[in-house]
Amino acid sequence: MVDRGRRKSRTGVVARLAADKTTVVVIEQLRKHTHYEKYVKRVKRLLVHDEHNECRIGDRVKIMETRPLSKRKHWRLVEIVERAK
Repeated sequence: MVDRGRRKSRTGVVARLAADKTTVVVIEQLRKHTHYEKYVKRVKRLLVHDEHNECRIGDRVKIMETRPLSKRKHWRLVEIVERAK
């Protein structure tokens, strides 16, 4: 893959097929609470551009930051890491 500078890349799970060429990817993180020092799950839902509509619900995918494609869509699909069972 061509080096695209300092673009962020994440790995998440496809939660929903939102529209044509658009999917919703859920990214979960475990963060330590600053005061209580307990681990808390943080969930982020990102709209991802899927050019060929190849994702299915439950797939683990790798996404990369890109230019704004719509109001909320700033990520694109790089590859499908693991297919849903």
